[in-house]
Amino acid sequence: MLPRTGPDAPWPATLWVVRHGESAGNVARDAAESEGLERLDLSHRDVDVPLSDLGVRQARALGRWIAEQPREDQPTVLWTSPYVRAQQTADHALEAAGLEVPRVVDERLREREFGVLDGLTRHGITAQFPEESERRAAVGKFYHRPPGGESWTDVLQRLRAVLDDIRTDAQGERVLVMAHQVVVLLTRYVLEGMDEHQVLALDKEAEVINCSVTSYRYDKEAGRLALHRYNEAAPLEEQDEEVTAEPDAPGAPR
Repeated sequence: MLPRTGPDAPWPATLWVVRHGESAGNVARDAAESEGLERLDLSHRDVDVPLSDLGVRQARALGRWIAEQPREDQPTVLWTSPYVRAQQTADHALEAAGLEVPRVVDERLREREFGVLDGLTRHGITAQFPEESERRAAVGKFYHRPPGGESWTDVLQRLRAVLDDIRTDAQGERVLVMAHQVVVLLTRYVLEGMDEHQVLALDKEAEVINCSVTSYRYDKEAGRLALHRYNEAAPLEEQDEEVTAEPDAPGAPR
Protein backbone atom coordinates (compact mmCIF):
# COMPACT_ATOMS: atom_id res chain seq x y z
CA MET A 1 0.00 0.00 0.00
CA LEU A 2 1.25 3.48 -0.87
CA PRO A 3 1.66 6.10 1.88
CA ARG A 4 -1.47 8.14 2.62
CA THR A 5 -2.22 10.91 0.12
CA GLY A 6 -4.67 13.80 -0.18
CA PRO A 7 -4.95 17.42 0.91
CA ASP A 8 -4.41 16.58 4.59
CA ALA A 9 -1.46 14.24 4.06
CA PRO A 10 1.74 15.73 5.54
CA TRP A 11 4.89 15.50 3.43
CA PRO A 12 8.35 17.02 3.36
CA ALA A 13 8.77 19.74 0.74
CA THR A 14 11.65 17.75 -0.77
CA LEU A 15 13.29 14.41 -0.07
CA TRP A 16 16.86 13.64 -1.13
CA VAL A 17 18.03 10.03 -0.81
CA VAL A 18 21.80 9.72 -1.16
CA ARG A 19 24.02 6.66 -1.21
CA HIS A 20 27.20 6.93 0.88
CA GLY A 21 30.58 7.52 -0.73
CA GLU A 22 32.91 4.73 -1.75
CA SER A 23 33.76 2.64 1.31
CA ALA A 24 36.70 0.46 2.29
CA GLY A 25 34.29 -2.45 1.86
CA ASN A 26 33.62 -1.50 -1.76
CA VAL A 27 37.38 -1.43 -2.42
CA ALA A 28 37.95 -4.75 -0.61
CA ARG A 29 35.13 -6.38 -2.56
CA ASP A 30 36.61 -5.34 -5.91
CA ALA A 31 40.07 -6.58 -4.87
CA ALA A 32 38.75 -9.94 -3.64
CA GLU A 33 36.68 -10.49 -6.78
CA SER A 34 39.58 -9.66 -9.08
CA GLU A 35 41.87 -12.09 -7.21
CA GLY A 36 39.30 -14.88 -7.14
CA LEU A 37 39.16 -14.96 -3.33
CA GLU A 38 36.25 -16.35 -1.34
CA ARG A 39 36.17 -13.64 1.31
CA LEU A 40 36.81 -9.90 1.53
CA ASP A 41 39.90 -8.78 3.43
CA LEU A 42 38.15 -6.66 6.08
CA SER A 43 38.74 -6.49 9.83
CA HIS A 44 35.64 -4.39 10.56
CA ARG A 45 32.09 -5.55 11.06
CA ASP A 46 29.89 -4.13 8.31
CA VAL A 47 28.42 -1.34 10.46
CA ASP A 48 31.92 -0.02 11.21
CA VAL A 49 33.36 -0.02 7.67
CA PRO A 50 34.61 3.54 6.95
CA LEU A 51 34.86 5.53 3.75
CA SER A 52 37.86 5.08 1.51
CA ASP A 53 40.01 8.12 0.76
CA LEU A 54 38.11 8.50 -2.50
CA GLY A 55 34.83 8.18 -0.59
CA VAL A 56 35.82 11.14 1.59
CA ARG A 57 36.56 13.21 -1.51
CA GLN A 58 33.23 12.18 -3.03
CA ALA A 59 31.39 13.22 0.13
CA ARG A 60 33.07 16.62 0.13
CA ALA A 61 32.27 17.03 -3.58
CA LEU A 62 28.64 16.32 -2.73
CA GLY A 63 28.80 19.01 -0.07
CA ARG A 64 30.25 21.59 -2.44
CA TRP A 65 27.51 20.74 -4.94
CA ILE A 66 24.85 21.19 -2.25
CA ALA A 67 26.34 24.60 -1.40
CA GLU A 68 25.89 25.64 -5.04
CA GLN A 69 22.17 24.82 -5.04
CA PRO A 70 19.64 27.57 -4.34
CA ARG A 71 19.31 28.16 -0.61
CA GLU A 72 15.62 27.26 -0.75
CA ASP A 73 16.57 23.79 -2.08
CA GLN A 74 19.25 22.91 0.47
CA PRO A 75 18.49 20.34 3.20
CA THR A 76 17.07 21.49 6.52
CA VAL A 77 17.18 18.13 8.32
CA LEU A 78 19.20 14.92 8.05
CA TRP A 79 18.05 11.33 8.53
CA THR A 80 20.95 8.88 8.39
CA SER A 81 21.81 5.21 8.65
CA PRO A 82 23.91 4.45 11.77
CA TYR A 83 26.59 2.81 9.62
CA VAL A 84 29.94 4.60 9.80
CA ARG A 85 30.25 5.06 6.03
CA ALA A 86 26.86 6.78 5.87
CA GLN A 87 27.53 9.05 8.85
CA GLN A 88 30.99 9.96 7.58
CA THR A 89 29.49 10.87 4.21
CA ALA A 90 26.96 13.10 5.93
CA ASP A 91 29.64 14.70 8.13
CA HIS A 92 31.95 15.58 5.25
CA ALA A 93 29.14 16.69 2.94
CA LEU A 94 27.49 19.00 5.45
CA GLU A 95 30.84 20.46 6.54
CA ALA A 96 31.79 21.17 2.90
CA ALA A 97 28.33 22.67 2.32
CA GLY A 98 28.64 24.88 5.39
CA LEU A 99 25.37 23.52 6.77
CA GLU A 100 24.37 22.60 10.31
CA VAL A 101 21.05 20.76 10.42
CA PRO A 102 19.27 18.56 12.95
CA ARG A 103 20.28 14.90 12.65
CA VAL A 104 18.25 11.76 13.24
CA VAL A 105 20.26 8.51 13.30
CA ASP A 106 17.81 5.73 12.51
CA GLU A 107 18.75 2.04 12.45
CA ARG A 108 15.87 1.32 10.05
CA LEU A 109 17.94 2.99 7.30
CA ARG A 110 20.80 0.50 7.74
CA GLU A 111 22.23 -1.69 5.00
CA ARG A 112 20.53 -4.97 4.23
CA GLU A 113 21.88 -7.72 6.49
CA PHE A 114 23.48 -10.57 4.55
CA GLY A 115 23.71 -13.17 7.34
CA VAL A 116 26.00 -16.10 6.54
CA LEU A 117 26.86 -14.53 3.17
CA ASP A 118 28.34 -11.41 4.76
CA GLY A 119 31.85 -10.75 3.50
CA LEU A 120 31.80 -13.43 0.80
CA THR A 121 32.49 -12.93 -2.88
CA ARG A 122 30.52 -14.61 -5.67
CA HIS A 123 33.11 -17.39 -5.68
CA GLY A 124 32.90 -17.70 -1.90
CA ILE A 125 29.11 -18.02 -1.90
CA THR A 126 29.20 -20.72 -4.58
CA ALA A 127 32.03 -22.60 -2.84
CA GLN A 128 30.79 -22.40 0.75
CA PHE A 129 27.02 -22.30 0.29
CA PRO A 130 26.19 -23.96 -3.04
CA GLU A 131 22.68 -24.95 -1.90
CA GLU A 132 21.99 -21.38 -0.77
CA SER A 133 23.17 -20.06 -4.13
CA GLU A 134 20.76 -22.45 -5.85
CA ARG A 135 17.92 -21.44 -3.52
CA ARG A 136 18.50 -17.77 -4.31
CA ALA A 137 18.32 -18.53 -8.02
CA ALA A 138 15.02 -20.37 -7.49
CA VAL A 139 13.39 -17.90 -5.08
CA GLY A 140 14.67 -14.75 -6.75
CA LYS A 141 16.60 -11.75 -5.47
CA PHE A 142 13.56 -9.91 -4.10
CA TYR A 143 12.38 -12.65 -1.73
CA HIS A 144 15.57 -14.57 -0.96
CA ARG A 145 16.54 -14.38 2.70
CA PRO A 146 20.00 -15.82 3.47
CA PRO A 147 20.30 -17.61 6.84
CA GLY A 148 20.68 -14.93 9.51
CA GLY A 149 20.06 -12.17 6.98
CA GLU A 150 17.32 -10.19 5.29
CA SER A 151 15.41 -10.31 2.02
CA TRP A 152 14.51 -7.14 0.16
CA THR A 153 10.99 -7.53 1.53
CA ASP A 154 12.39 -7.56 5.08
CA VAL A 155 14.15 -4.26 4.36
CA LEU A 156 10.88 -2.92 2.97
CA GLN A 157 9.09 -3.46 6.27
CA ARG A 158 11.49 -1.22 8.17
CA LEU A 159 11.82 1.28 5.32
CA ARG A 160 8.06 1.79 5.09
CA ALA A 161 8.03 2.56 8.81
CA VAL A 162 10.85 5.12 8.68
CA LEU A 163 9.42 6.83 5.58
CA ASP A 164 6.12 7.15 7.40
CA ASP A 165 7.91 8.82 10.34
CA ILE A 166 9.79 11.15 8.00
CA ARG A 167 6.53 12.00 6.27
CA THR A 168 4.82 13.03 9.50
CA ASP A 169 7.76 14.40 11.52
CA ALA A 170 9.34 16.46 8.73
CA GLN A 171 6.30 18.06 7.11
CA GLY A 172 7.42 21.00 5.00
CA GLU A 173 11.12 20.29 5.63
CA ARG A 174 13.81 19.58 3.04
CA VAL A 175 15.01 16.15 4.11
CA LEU A 176 18.37 14.58 3.29
CA VAL A 177 18.43 10.80 3.80
CA MET A 178 21.93 9.31 3.88
CA ALA A 179 21.87 5.57 3.42
CA HIS A 180 22.67 2.63 1.15
CA GLN A 181 22.06 1.25 -2.32
CA VAL A 182 19.12 -0.96 -1.33
CA VAL A 183 17.47 1.94 0.54
CA VAL A 184 17.67 4.14 -2.56
CA LEU A 185 16.07 1.47 -4.74
CA LEU A 186 13.36 0.51 -2.27
CA THR A 187 12.47 4.13 -1.56
CA ARG A 188 11.47 4.32 -5.20
CA TYR A 189 9.54 1.07 -4.81
CA VAL A 190 7.52 2.49 -1.90
CA LEU A 191 6.94 6.06 -3.07
CA GLU A 192 6.16 5.14 -6.68
CA GLY A 193 4.12 1.99 -6.05
CA MET A 194 6.45 -0.31 -7.98
CA ASP A 195 6.21 -4.09 -8.11
CA GLU A 196 8.94 -6.72 -7.86
CA HIS A 197 9.66 -6.78 -11.60
CA GLN A 198 9.88 -2.99 -11.91
CA VAL A 199 12.33 -2.50 -9.05
CA LEU A 200 14.51 -5.44 -10.13
CA ALA A 201 14.62 -4.01 -13.66
CA LEU A 202 15.72 -0.69 -12.16
CA ASP A 203 18.41 -2.49 -10.16
CA LYS A 204 19.63 -4.41 -13.20
CA GLU A 205 19.78 -1.28 -15.33
CA ALA A 206 22.63 0.29 -13.34
CA GLU A 207 24.30 0.28 -9.94
CA VAL A 208 23.44 3.16 -7.64
CA ILE A 209 26.35 5.60 -7.84
CA ASN A 210 28.25 6.52 -4.69
CA CYS A 211 27.09 9.95 -3.47
CA SER A 212 24.44 10.09 -6.20
CA VAL A 213 21.24 12.01 -5.48
CA THR A 214 17.73 10.63 -5.91
CA SER A 215 15.22 13.34 -5.09
CA TYR A 216 11.50 13.99 -4.80
CA ARG A 217 9.48 17.19 -4.65
CA TYR A 218 6.05 17.57 -3.12
CA ASP A 219 3.36 17.72 -5.80
CA LYS A 220 0.44 19.59 -4.23
CA GLU A 221 -2.04 18.60 -6.91
CA ALA A 222 -1.20 14.90 -6.65
CA GLY A 223 -0.86 15.09 -2.87
CA ARG A 224 2.39 13.14 -2.87
CA LEU A 225 6.11 13.29 -3.53
CA ALA A 226 7.02 13.20 -7.22
CA LEU A 227 10.37 11.94 -8.55
CA HIS A 228 12.65 14.80 -9.61
CA ARG A 229 15.97 13.04 -10.27
CA TYR A 230 17.30 9.50 -9.97
CA ASN A 231 20.86 8.28 -9.43
CA GLU A 232 22.15 11.71 -10.41
CA ALA A 233 25.95 11.86 -10.57
CA ALA A 234 26.07 15.64 -10.97
CA PRO A 235 27.45 16.17 -7.43
CA LEU A 236 30.61 14.33 -8.52
CA GLU A 237 30.78 15.22 -12.20
CA GLU A 238 30.33 18.95 -11.65
CA GLN A 239 33.05 18.90 -8.98
CA ASP A 240 35.45 16.90 -11.19
CA GLU A 241 35.51 13.95 -8.79
CA GLU A 242 35.75 10.28 -9.75
CA VAL A 243 32.43 8.48 -10.15
CA THR A 244 32.13 4.95 -8.69
CA ALA A 245 29.26 2.53 -8.30
CA GLU A 246 30.54 -0.63 -6.62
CA PRO A 247 27.67 -2.74 -5.22
CA ASP A 248 27.36 -3.28 -1.47
CA ALA A 249 25.82 -6.73 -1.72
CA PRO A 250 27.79 -9.99 -1.70
CA GLY A 251 28.90 -11.02 -5.14
CA ALA A 252 25.90 -13.11 -6.10
CA PRO A 253 24.57 -12.83 -9.65
CA ARG A 254 22.50 -9.74 -10.33
